[in-house]
Amino acid sequence: MSYLVAALLGVIQGLTEFLPISSTAHLLIAGRLVGYEDPAFTVMIQSGSILAILWLYRVKIAGVVRGLPSDPSAQRFTLMLVVAVVPALVAGALLGDYIQTVLYESVRVIAGAFIVGGLVMLAVERFRPVPVVLEAEHTPIARAFGVGMCQVLALVPGVSRSGATIVGGMVMRLDRPAAAEFSFFLAMPTMAAAFGYELMQVRTSLSSDRTTEIVIGFVMAFVASAAVVKPFLSFVRRSGFAPFAWYRIVVGAGLLALFPAG
Repeated sequence: MSYLVAALLGVIQGLTEFLPISSTAHLLIAGRLVGYEDPAFTVMIQSGSILAILWLYRVKIAGVVRGLPSDPSAQRFTLMLVVAVVPALVAGALLGDYIQTVLYESVRVIAGAFIVGGLVMLAVERFRPVPVVLEAEHTPIARAFGVGMCQVLALVPGVSRSGATIVGGMVMRLDRPAAAEFSFFLAMPTMAAAFGYELMQVRTSLSSDRTTEIVIGFVMAFVASAAVVKPFLSFVRRSGFAPFAWYRIVVGAGLLALFPAG
């Protein structure tokens, strides 16, 4: 049964990771409902989503890696991601224990973050500045740092890493698809760092059964993420982010109604 649950949670992770609706919150709530609560599992199966992005953008990434020694555009792309990822790494190192032991345990925090995030998303969709950056890889360094600062908010479960970076990108005058793609690129170093940190924390307690559960979750997260990214970009180009904002608000209100004691 634990393997089936791991597969289910892997699918949830993969489907929600790159949507602005908080994969962490969905995993925490789903895990609580089925009696499978393991913050380390929640973090580590995100590596399946990293691999999916690496696969989908493998041509772009390979070009950047090959060009690093001499290509200014590849060097600039790398610098852009480094500058953007630093704020979340610093905040995560300082606040990681508090986040996992306190915030991850509070349904009220998750529900409130869902609702506030949805309202902010609606406001940005309505009042966002005119975009001047149409391609993610052309994001100016200063704007990339601004998006990285927004990513820090995603340490709160329910905020959504992709939601915070996409909304931050739009505020920084990136076009919707460019903001979404920037969020995908930024996910790679951010989630890789979180995976590495969590692996160091639990490496001595990984039994064979627990490792198998993580592998199953990883594979399912990879498959689901690979399937959802391209349709998500197409949907955003047509409809924007308002449907996701309303989903967040409804789910947040539902959590408060179902779990009034938190």
